[in-house]
Amino acid sequence: LVAGVTLMLSPNTATAFGIAGMTSPLGKCHTFDARADGYARGEACGQLALQHNAAQTNLSWLGSAVRQDGRSASLTAPSGRAQQGLIIAALGDAATHADALSLSEAHGTGTALGDPIEASSLSGALLAARHGDQAPLTVGGVKANIGHAEPAAGMTGLLKLVVGLSASIG
Repeated sequence: LVAGVTLMLSPNTATAFGIAGMTSPLGKCHTFDARADGYARGEACGQLALQHNAAQTNLSWLGSAVRQDGRSASLTAPSGRAQQGLIIAALGDAATHADALSLSEAHGTGTALGDPIEASSLSGALLAARHGDQAPLTVGGVKANIGHAEPAAGMTGLLKLVVGLSASIG
């Protein structure tokens, strides 16, 4: 079982993030949008049951990678080079190529600083290796729908991806 949970039980963190200018005054993650003005906090609880035998399911896990963000200007400024390295490592672990992908579920917090860095990283790691005659790469961002679930953010993105894949094959 793999799970992720975020509950906001105290207003103190939200107040501090608001004072620091990290959260959206509009209360919405405008992911990859010119209106990006910070992120919106969200609560989430999600869980997946993973099976070792891929033959028992229609969805298969091909590979993964883990990296540390490396040097960056601040907590809110991701390292584009580290993101590209992560994507390339995950593709290598999956023994697949960028041109085999049709969807990338992005982190996409809705910040004017982080989203352009992430879009550039996706472009550098994935689009350069794709051929012009391929279908476009769709980029999703669940935070635009439910906010940033902080520690559970990875789980919400994964669940969105699984639901989308399940709908496309079933």
